[in-house]
Amino acid sequence: MRTIDESHFYTRDMKPLARPEAIVQGDTYRFTVLTSRLIRLEYAADGRFEDRPTQTVWNRDFPVPSYRIVEDETELQIITEHVHLHYTKGPFASNTLYIDVLGNFSTYYSRYTYGGPLRTLKGTARTLDHADGEIPLEEGIISRQGYAAIDDSASFVLTEDHFVEPRQEGAQDIYYFGYGHDYKQALKDFYRLTGPTPMLPRQVLGNWWSRYWRYNEKEYKDLMNRFKAEDVPFSVSVIDMDWHVTDIPEKYGSGWTGYTWNRDLFPDPKGFLQWLKEDDRMVTLNLHPADGVRGFEEAYEAMAVAMGVDPDTEDRIPFDFSDRDFIEHYFTKLHHPHEADGVDFWWIDWQQGANSKMKGLDPLWMLNHYHALDIARDGNRPLIFSRYAGPGSHRYPVGFSGDTLISWASLKFQPYFTATASNIGYGWWSHDIGGHQRGEKDDELSTRWLQYGVFSPIMRLHSTMSIFNGKEPWRYSVESEQVMKKYLRLRHQLVPYIYTMNARNHFDGLPLVSPMYYEHPEDELAYAVPNQYYFGTELMVTPIVEPMNPNLHVAATTAWLPDGEWFDFFTGHRYTGGKQMRLFRKLEDQGVLAKAGAIVPLGQHLEHSNALHNPDHLELLVFPGASNRFTLFEDDNVGVAHRDGENVETAFELDWSARTLTIATPFGKRELLPEKREVTLILRGVNEGHVSRDGEVLPSRYDHKTQSLSVELGELGETQVLSLQVDMSTNDNRMERLYTFLDQAEIGYDLKDRLYRLLSQRLEPVNLMHQLQALDLEKDLVDCLLEIMLF
Repeated sequence: MRTIDESHFYTRDMKPLARPEAIVQGDTYRFTVLTSRLIRLEYAADGRFEDRPTQTVWNRDFPVPSYRIVEDETELQIITEHVHLHYTKGPFASNTLYIDVLGNFSTYYSRYTYGGPLRTLKGTARTLDHADGEIPLEEGIISRQGYAAIDDSASFVLTEDHFVEPRQEGAQDIYYFGYGHDYKQALKDFYRLTGPTPMLPRQVLGNWWSRYWRYNEKEYKDLMNRFKAEDVPFSVSVIDMDWHVTDIPEKYGSGWTGYTWNRDLFPDPKGFLQWLKEDDRMVTLNLHPADGVRGFEEAYEAMAVAMGVDPDTEDRIPFDFSDRDFIEHYFTKLHHPHEADGVDFWWIDWQQGANSKMKGLDPLWMLNHYHALDIARDGNRPLIFSRYAGPGSHRYPVGFSGDTLISWASLKFQPYFTATASNIGYGWWSHDIGGHQRGEKDDELSTRWLQYGVFSPIMRLHSTMSIFNGKEPWRYSVESEQVMKKYLRLRHQLVPYIYTMNARNHFDGLPLVSPMYYEHPEDELAYAVPNQYYFGTELMVTPIVEPMNPNLHVAATTAWLPDGEWFDFFTGHRYTGGKQMRLFRKLEDQGVLAKAGAIVPLGQHLEHSNALHNPDHLELLVFPGASNRFTLFEDDNVGVAHRDGENVETAFELDWSARTLTIATPFGKRELLPEKREVTLILRGVNEGHVSRDGEVLPSRYDHKTQSLSVELGELGETQVLSLQVDMSTNDNRMERLYTFLDQAEIGYDLKDRLYRLLSQRLEPVNLMHQLQALDLEKDLVDCLLEIMLF
């Protein structure tokens, strides 16, 4: 079958044979030492072991680490630099197989025993459908106890022609991870074992418009035109299920499954799709494939003939992804014609369940695997939109987390859920930003959710079938509308930075979003802020997930600031780390911090445009306080030539001690860049100063509100070294911030005057805290004043 032939996209990632020197084998057992911390554990009573790729594991060709063996007739020990395996020969059991992590990670719990409990920091879950807040998560490969394990025994194997077949029954096949607290290396080796995450096309990283609504072509075009007129960009159009015929005769069943355009709503589907794409949007259509192919479909006759069914009978052709012929024709007859008209990828929605004719085979995994494979058939990148189907699902981005309930509890859970998914390598979750159903209209909640979405992996607004439930910014208060528009524009500006992290995920095995403990595994406080996360290499996000104090007009988030200097991404306000504190933000602000020395490349906002090409005007946002290097990654944005090194990189290096910023000549395939590229340097979190090049002071402007010095550098050409005559901000605008806060706070005027006079004295911190506590103020007010004046 052509869709799964030898030339498919994933072939180069499949190297299932381990090196012979890594294998320690007996008649019924086999251990493969993949790294000094990663060991494959197999037991088969008949002595037959599996060397083919499985649904989860594709590559066992690792360099062989140093290890030694201690063995006699009854016992075997394998000792590496990091772990010590003990095995009493015979069937695997809790008293015959255990592995110790070498290192002081836990007093009692650093020993893995076969079949014993796993105490990991969790992974992710199949769906958030109907979840109103926290749900249980599956296990990951990251553990404070130093070890984790993946049981691959029930996983199907991939055959030589890239189909699947069941494993032999009764065999055990487990992958033990003994990485201690080297969480990032564990994740990198997990990706090497299971295959890398593909690069996402650039447009996918912009804003998605999605709504479960019975649009017609005119209504949809009018909406897109209004978004454009309002200067709100969207780079992906998600057309929910009503693109296809849903009102069908009862004899055919329900209308959820369909492949035929509803021409009452869309009289010219190809023209409609081309209109969307000409305005710089990708398009995905919703699928519910469980009911197979029925007699009302335009493609029914071709599908029936291909499957050996008499078309005149109109007998339903069952959905069966255990049938090779069905898979082949499912794509060629049902999907390829729509793709030829302009569909870029498919939203594989729920309904097919977890069972198939082949016992134990998950149809969701099959759909994800073969849809991703099929989209990549002509040199495209694998791209789907579907739910998580177990370890290894990171190979099939993007994840659809399901129909979320509209509530603060749902929002509060999503940052933790998203960051924790990195513990099983699943880095590209897309949530129903703003919530899907039920709940009530809450402008503040919707605004905070959208702000979180901008600093999440995929930014997709979504809502259910209700005339009152939509995510258009103008459906909210004037203040919320303006904030929403600002952040939607910001998401598109962030794409050069996010796309570089996209490449980092693909090549280096590190997701865009990661928990705090990846960078600070030995700090107890890193585990105490479950909603806080790193957003790439330069930014840290502590999102607002609680309502505002109605009198103070600010909302709080509890943040942990690691050692060093940190800067508010928007205002440049400087914080000294090494503490946990409460941050307060107005509706227009989100809890986003940049590390000292952070370099964040932004695209300049393109008015009334959805375009997300390699930008011809970069805004280079740089924060002071430490030396740093950032390399911007760019390629053709859609194809797979990046896997063979066809890309271009531009390095930016900040030497803070020397006060220089070097912008290097782009390296690589420079024809991928615009013919001319201009750069604006924005130094944020600095006092007023100037920038010079070759001894010449460059024109600049200083914004006191954001503590930012902006310098037009002109066209980017050969390497240039800039001299920065600036210092870190001393937060001299504290009194301005204090006045603005007190002016808006709904508290007594006498109290405002008293507080303003008190804080104008610039008291020592301890004295100030005592004075505020003596006034018997509410906690939010005290904490907010302390943040303004002390941090």
